[in-house]
Order: sequence, then C-alpha cells, then structure tokens
Amino acid sequence: MAITQAAEFLVTWESGLGQAPAGRALLLHRAARPDLGDDPQALLSLPVGEREADLFALRKALFGERMQVRLECAACGTDMEFELDAGEFARTLADRGDPLVRVAEDGWEVEFRVPAVADLTAAARDADPRRALLARCVVTAVRDGQPVSADALPVAVQRRIAEAARAADPGGDVTLNVACPECGEATRAELDIASYLWTELDAWARDLLLDVHLLATAYGWSEPEILALSPLRRRYYLELCADA
Repeated sequence: MAITQAAEFLVTWESGLGQAPAGRALLLHRAARPDLGDDPQALLSLPVGEREADLFALRKALFGERMQVRLECAACGTDMEFELDAGEFARTLADRGDPLVRVAEDGWEVEFRVPAVADLTAAARDADPRRALLARCVVTAVRDGQPVSADALPVAVQRRIAEAARAADPGGDVTLNVACPECGEATRAELDIASYLWTELDAWARDLLLDVHLLATAYGWSEPEILALSPLRRRYYLELCADA
C-alpha cells in the first residue's frame, strides 16, 4: 500500500468498524472510485457487477493480484486452498452488456433493468428478496399484448430474466465452481469481494496500528510521523526495537 494512502485507509477502516457489510462495501467502493466518492447515490446507482469490478481493482492496487482462498468441499469436507487473480477478475467483470435486458417467453415480453447496488441492498431487507428485486427492476411486463404487474411473472419467466441478467452483468453474481482434489466433486460458492477485501483491510489496519504503538513507545514519534515512513524503513526500525 502506498505511503500516502495509509492514513486515508486507516480512516476508511475506522469508519467501517461499526457498520454492517453493506455500509463497509460502500466505504470500500468510495475508496475505489474517488471520482464518485463524494456522491454516494451515484455509487449506489451503478450496476452490481461494476462495483465488484471496482473492488477487485482496488484489491489489486492495495494488496496485489494474488488472492488466497480457502473453501471446504461440500462432498467430503476437504479443506481446499487455491489462488485467484484479482486483476483478471477486474478485467473480466468490467466487460458488461446492455443494462436493459429483454426477455420473450411463452407470450410474455419483459424488459428488466440490471440491478444496481441500491436495488440489491433494498431487496435484501425485504421478506421476499426476489419479489422485491423484480418489483424494483422490471421496467415493463406484457402478456399477450396486455401490461401486467411484475408480481404476475411465472417462475419460468423469472428464470429467463435471471439468466439474461447474469449474461448482461456477470459480476453481479461471482460464483466459484471448484473441483475437490480428493474426491473430484465440484463445490459452488459465492465470492464476496467486499467481505474478502474488508477482512484484509482489517488485518492490515490492526497490524499497522501495532507498529505505530511500538514505534511511538520506543521513539516518541507521532502517528503521522510513523505513517510517513516507508514500510521498509518502518520494518527496519521495528527490528532495531526488537534487538534492543
């Protein structure tokens, strides 16, 4: 992490400590998109996949490309460890289609807007998230030429909408499908980059604050003075403290 960013991301971390996952995801997205950081509504109106691509790009910038992931095999319980490439995810998810999806199925014609971050957040608070998401994102629904409510959409049409939305915004649902090296069975799991990145940021912040504490105790320096040191010089001073 660049020296000039350390104090800034400590503030981001501190702000997110008392927030729910959605609030932390928004804080991270603000850091990833400084061009929109002062306008939370602009961030919330972006497609979910665009946010995920931004967060993967932020992860690469802060901690590098290689992401260590652990997953338990759903079939035999083996603990699997593997690496993912944050940069590749950022590039892949940035390739999105038309945000307005059109589906024709058995006399139904539906126009569906790819969900934005605000849509997903609001739907998650509803007792029936799928119904709430349809209500927010269906632009028009017509059956045999007659307009109908989104609540009337049959399950088959809802499935087609979900498939078309995933194709238009693949980053809206990042799912891993990992074959177990022991039993060969595949395990599917959602990759929540906001949660993953927050866990890394939390560990980094706590380690950094421990460094600040040790150096302030040993040398009497202030937090800004310690954060102004490069990571290499800070580590060298910590080694000197340990040898003293």
